[in-house]
Amino acid sequence: MKRRPGIGACALLTCLLAGCGGGGAESFLDAQAMAQLREVVSKEQPRLPDGFTIRPEQAWRMPFGQADRNCRAVLEPAGGQAPGQALTAQAAVSYLGDGLGEQAGVGLARYANQEAEEHLDALSQAMRNCREVHTSSGTDMLLHELPIEQAVQQAADDAVGARFSGRLNGYPYALDVVLARVGDTLVSVVHTGMNDVDTERTRKVVEAAISMVNA
Repeated sequence: MKRRPGIGACALLTCLLAGCGGGGAESFLDAQAMAQLREVVSKEQPRLPDGFTIRPEQAWRMPFGQADRNCRAVLEPAGGQAPGQALTAQAAVSYLGDGLGEQAGVGLARYANQEAEEHLDALSQAMRNCREVHTSSGTDMLLHELPIEQAVQQAADDAVGARFSGRLNGYPYALDVVLARVGDTLVSVVHTGMNDVDTERTRKVVEAAISMVNA
């Protein structure tokens, strides 16, 4: 699916990358919605692929801190740092897999006033602008296309994905990131592993994350 964000999405991307919108007049946290999301992500998730722990761990943390601002914008929502404009609730957890360095991070963020769609447009643009992650510690990763939109389009209203692959602190590393919208909720998923990441397992993790929205 080709996405063509308009002027509103471009303006939102500028605000997103500048770090604004986290506590503005149009942003408020709904205590009841927060409690609901936290309850959802705290449950065991039997829908995850075989080999993943079903008990959630703390939110996933981005393994490199010096990434390009576009790359950070794409990855931060899975760790519980979703865009703040019109945000009403968010929660994030992670699950350990049985593969070498395998981990899945899931972030759910709920928005008012159809802002979830605008945020996904802006994040899609940021994903296109994210080319590589390079740090002095031996991290050198390139962004590649991840053809996962059609695989999850029946479960989500819209979705985009990408794969980072290369080296993390000198070691082979790969990371799939998928951003999807289900109604008023932004679903953010990362799936990591040393050497490689299985796309089919990524799809199943995304489907499990999407199922949390309607749980």
